[in-house]
Amino acid sequence: MTLILGIETSCDETAAAVVADGRVLHSSVVASQVDLHRRYGGVFPEMASRQHVLSILPVIDEAMAEAEVDWGDLAAVAVTYGPGLAGSLLVGVNAAKGLAWGRGLPLVGINHIEAHIYGNWLLDVSPPRFPLVCLVVSGGHTELILMTGHGQYRRLGATLDDAAGEAFDKVGRLLGLPYPGGPAIQEAALTGTPSSFKLPRAWLPGTYDFSFSGLKTAVLRIVRKYQPQADNKPADKPRVISSQTPPLIRVLPVANLAASFQAAVVEVLVEKTCRAAEECKAKTVLLAGGVAANELLRAEMSKRSPVPVRYPPPELCTDNAAIVASAGFFRFEAGEQAGWDLDVVPGLRLAEHKEP
Repeated sequence: MTLILGIETSCDETAAAVVADGRVLHSSVVASQVDLHRRYGGVFPEMASRQHVLSILPVIDEAMAEAEVDWGDLAAVAVTYGPGLAGSLLVGVNAAKGLAWGRGLPLVGINHIEAHIYGNWLLDVSPPRFPLVCLVVSGGHTELILMTGHGQYRRLGATLDDAAGEAFDKVGRLLGLPYPGGPAIQEAALTGTPSSFKLPRAWLPGTYDFSFSGLKTAVLRIVRKYQPQADNKPADKPRVISSQTPPLIRVLPVANLAASFQAAVVEVLVEKTCRAAEECKAKTVLLAGGVAANELLRAEMSKRSPVPVRYPPPELCTDNAAIVASAGFFRFEAGEQAGWDLDVVPGLRLAEHKEP
């Protein structure tokens, strides 16, 4: 049994986990900062890094205690070194370096996007079959990846502007919903009708790329129609109806607009992923990243995919260290080890496998 300690601090979650053989979860501890950043409607980078400094060692200690392991039981320490917020990444990488050096353990650097993919190896079923197509959708990333083996990737397409999760957050603010926008829009959409508004889909023919900026702008224009005619300023949130509200203001149909927006995003994600699975002759489709927790996306992908679909439970879709430890195991087994000069790479991309 090979035990890996994973450490994750790429954004606003301080996390540590212990995973055996890349597949068996022994512990997973996440200290969330959502409540700290909610007032800003998004992550405040400097505040995030400061909070990581306060939380990192207690979180690691808790993960080790929960797993009931000692440092001598570990085979390596795996840590996210990019992409992400520079200040946040530095806290995790420096903590991992210090612990690995002090305990005489190998250090493994992990790409945050790759880690999300490996959330699908932490399921209590047989591992995914290669070749596979993985849709990585989160607040910072929307990418379609062809994976032909462990560590072997080819980027099929990506967003040209906003990531899907970013679009959810921005539209959530336009609708006056709480942060983060993804879960809030999903909840609001439960009582809405997806066909209420005819919103655009950016198909970008001939590519596997995505674009959500036009969809976001279309929602903004609809929201503005529910403002006073004399007010030409952009709206951050819809107006609240009260007894003093001028009669020209109409009630913004939040549920219907949320449902229509969610349906537009999901339709494009599903259509392009299914087409990629067919054209690449994939044996499995994987969902990964925070937006992979979206129930409509899961349902539509499972219904329309030509091959079996897998996705992690919601707690393994959002940022956590279990996925880092899982990816770390497969990198470690392949003989990869980072040097003590490992540095953060905020704009890191998933390395593409070069076909022979």
